[in-house]
Amino acid sequence: MDRRSFLTAAAGGLAAPLVMQHAALGADPITVVGIHDASGGLDIYGKPMVATLDFAVDEINAAGGLLGRPIKLINYDPQSNIQLYTQFATQAATKDKAAVVHGGITSASREAIRPVLKRYNTLYFYNTQYEGGVCDRNCFCAGSTPAQNVQRLVPYIMNKWGKKAYILAADYNYGQITSKWVTKFFREGGGDSVAVDFFPLDVTNFGPAIQKIQSAKPDIVVSVLVGGAHVSFYRQWAAAGMKSRIPMASTTFGGGNESLLLSQEEGDGITCAFSYFQEVETPANASFLQKFKAKFGANTPYLGGELAMRSYVGMHLWAEGVRRAKSVDRMKVIEALESGVSFDGPPGKTVLDPKTNHVTLDVYVAEVQNKGFKVLQHFPNSPPADTQSVCDLQKEPNANKQVVVDVKI
Repeated sequence: MDRRSFLTAAAGGLAAPLVMQHAALGADPITVVGIHDASGGLDIYGKPMVATLDFAVDEINAAGGLLGRPIKLINYDPQSNIQLYTQFATQAATKDKAAVVHGGITSASREAIRPVLKRYNTLYFYNTQYEGGVCDRNCFCAGSTPAQNVQRLVPYIMNKWGKKAYILAADYNYGQITSKWVTKFFREGGGDSVAVDFFPLDVTNFGPAIQKIQSAKPDIVVSVLVGGAHVSFYRQWAAAGMKSRIPMASTTFGGGNESLLLSQEEGDGITCAFSYFQEVETPANASFLQKFKAKFGANTPYLGGELAMRSYVGMHLWAEGVRRAKSVDRMKVIEALESGVSFDGPPGKTVLDPKTNHVTLDVYVAEVQNKGFKVLQHFPNSPPADTQSVCDLQKEPNANKQVVVDVKI
């Protein structure tokens, strides 16, 4: 064989696997469904979550897909309507034959999705910070819980500002349970909550609540408010001249990029704790942000809190489970995920806990500065201790429940 013939043959030999790979990636895709609010009252959370889920799928496909197959992502917008959550979960399982569903923001939306996917044996990832307690082998929770974020936030603000808290919370599972955790950690530190007020998600008038806070004279206000309507509280608080008088912390502020919706005067100084802020300084985060901005350009969403990032992490955790299982079969992937799958990403290292199907993760305390966040403290390897106290899927693999953790206050 002469040199030219050899090079031609070699080139053909090298190209063949690429041709075969592209052919494989062009057929028989693996269907993944996302169900997030791109409109409605919770779209401030949902839109960035859709963007990071899309980005994660693009990354996986660019690296060759999974098992030589591309991922086909179908995104549904439930418009903050619980009935649509149920409808789309059913469609994902029965019509789309999804290998996995990533979706849900509120606890109510999760509990609309979870039993449907359990019934149809469709794997489910809930990638949202929440109140803890889900115990279901079919459901993996990739967001942080109060034993991770609230437990870090409360000691910081008590040491800085004082021991009397006034709590305002959304009137559903997350707000009701998380407000108890806030009170618990204040009491453990020698403080207490002087009052707890609950508000439906559509409330926009906080004038009476602000008057009550003025009368109570707490050291700190802690917001456990949720959604676009509740952003009104922060504006009304500043307009009443209270921002300079009583400091504020929040378990939720930033998750929906609220800092961008407020003026610097309205937002600066609010202190929060999440498993991710866009300002986290790690090489992995710098690399991620560079690629993320390159994809979305002028439409790049700000990733202020953890919800969008946890969607990105959740997709990569599931993908690693598929690689280990060498299959998209639900039970094979579950068993692979329970073997101790982890993902080193922009927020740090996330490790799945096989006892609970929750995650051990890094937690950051940060405060709002000029519409962004300044990271103040970093706590690596924080376990989901609250859910670990009520759930053991290794002993109860058929568990299918949400346990309200008994918060002793």
